[in-house]
Amino acid sequence: MGYPMARNLLRAGHQVALWSNTGSKAKKLAAEEKGVACDSPKLVAEQADCIFLCVGDTTMSERVLLGPGGIVEGAKPGTVVADTSTISPSASRRIGEQLAAKNIQFLDAPCTGSKPGAENATLTFMIGGDQQVFEKTKPYFEAMGKLLYYCGGPGMGLHAKLTQNLILSNFMQAFNEGMVLSTKRGVDPELMLDILNNSAAKSGLIAFKAPYVLRRDFSTNFSTKWMHKDITLALESAGELGLPLPLTGITQQMFRAAISEGYGDADMCSTIRVMESWAGVEVKGK
Repeated sequence: MGYPMARNLLRAGHQVALWSNTGSKAKKLAAEEKGVACDSPKLVAEQADCIFLCVGDTTMSERVLLGPGGIVEGAKPGTVVADTSTISPSASRRIGEQLAAKNIQFLDAPCTGSKPGAENATLTFMIGGDQQVFEKTKPYFEAMGKLLYYCGGPGMGLHAKLTQNLILSNFMQAFNEGMVLSTKRGVDPELMLDILNNSAAKSGLIAFKAPYVLRRDFSTNFSTKWMHKDITLALESAGELGLPLPLTGITQQMFRAAISEGYGDADMCSTIRVMESWAGVEVKGK
């Protein structure tokens, strides 16, 4: 997602220094859109007043921000860093405290919309941190997304994002179970989907994902492994609050089962294949 997000900033007329863990991607984007490719996050920070990063997990975020050659080594006092990754809220708050000690301002700003949203600049951002810092950086966010929600202090954007993905993943598991059940009994999947889309069970997630399932297209918009990571983060946050999430615990295990079956890098809708294998059916269109 980071590639099209950076491309949208460039196309909005901003000067953008670029770094990617896959160095060829930064060089390719720099050549295509007149950006500046850098060899490390530190070199990006030396050229930037506002820095966005989008990485896979908490460890990656900590390494890019605080590790050797990281942003903290190159950022000037007063620089704003916005982490659009979905990581541990507790870790994000610790990162923000360490950056603040260097007079670097920090926002947690996870986004939703998957690959299509990143490509079309229609992402939704959920922002935590100082509201004045957010207001100052809003024009940059607006180059990448259409909806911006200020959620409160440090870590609050992440808590909102994890809540959203908790609900989405449970919707996905409910769809998997229901569609496999009806298909096993002989109900036509396309008919069942039409019923769902015209009933109280209608869901934006299902309306988007179900056609991919019916045509057996599991190419990745949002992978099983990353959603499993987010479910786990939600459970960890709930644990810190002493809050049980029984349904989400089962969904986490089903996503883990999908990963063990080799579907970790496929789209999250591929999780239905675990239920299908148990039932001996495929949920597919004509």
